[in-house]
Amino acid sequence: MSAALLPNDTAGVCPLLAPAANVVHGIVSQAVLTAPGLRVTLLHFAAGQELSEHTSSARALVQVLSGSGDFTFHGQTRLLKAGDLLHLPPKLPHAVRAVEDMTMLLTQAGN
Repeated sequence: MSAALLPNDTAGVCPLLAPAANVVHGIVSQAVLTAPGLRVTLLHFAAGQELSEHTSSARALVQVLSGSGDFTFHGQTRLLKAGDLLHLPPKLPHAVRAVEDMTMLLTQAGN
């Protein structure tokens, strides 16, 4: 497992829009910051890739940085695109499918 892009004990800067290696047909994730009660992850999806319905015990914020994807929650599917921010309360079932190549920043708090 690779180290997080940012240390949790000092200030730092990292690029969020750098191209991901090996994402042609899959999903690539990179830890940005891991600290007690907080996890930030950068995810790159190739078009058509998806995460099936799941839940998390943590509160989540999803910020789409580039591309777009269908996010399903509360029985509805919404297209989110670059610049959109989604809040998912703990234990809410949700799923995601990249409509086109998509990069998103996932921030999980409280777990």
